[in-house]
Amino acid sequence: MPTVLITGANRGLGLEFVKQYADAGWLVHACCRDPAKAKALAKLTGAATILHELDVANARHVLGLARTLRSEAIDVLINNAGVYGGEAQTFGKLDGTSWDETLRINALGPLLVSQALVDHVARGGRKIIACVTSKMGSMADNTSGGAYVYRASKAALNAVGVSLARDLAAKGITVLLFHPGWVQTDMGGKSAPVKPKDSIAGMRRVIDAATAKDSGRFLNYDGGALSW
Repeated sequence: MPTVLITGANRGLGLEFVKQYADAGWLVHACCRDPAKAKALAKLTGAATILHELDVANARHVLGLARTLRSEAIDVLINNAGVYGGEAQTFGKLDGTSWDETLRINALGPLLVSQALVDHVARGGRKIIACVTSKMGSMADNTSGGAYVYRASKAALNAVGVSLARDLAAKGITVLLFHPGWVQTDMGGKSAPVKPKDSIAGMRRVIDAATAKDSGRFLNYDGGALSW
């Protein structure tokens, strides 16, 4: 049975990742900060879907998870946990209060998780690390300005992902960076054009077909190449 570990699994894209991988017969390690509040996720847990408490920006939490799973091989690691960073993100209204937390969760978190679980992934059959980033982190795509905190955090995650791709190539690990689309989640809103099931199904197809030559690429959820 192939194994996937998903961060930020309690809602939105993370919850849909859990549903689809579980339905496909994978062993799913579903991670979130507060399992007691993850009611929808709790309904999916069972013999093949295991819930873990994890704050991705807390190094001790991350290392504790790595120890708990020390005998496991992880085929696919999905760094999905992320936050928007509050509403005060326009020029002239920034106060910096959410800056540190957003960068820690969105950029440092995936690095800490990947670093702690790299040997688990190297033991897996697929050897994939996928990071859910955003076109909001693209310099080329920024035509509207604003969203300073979120854009900066996703640009930082893109830089982290490219470095991971270079550093982990010798271990045979492929690192993918995904824009999930503008999705109907709490962050994307109900008017977003992409449904969660379509976004996740698209990313899963790309993950399934990925090879070493795809490592370090910035991809749309349907596999199309994006500009940095």
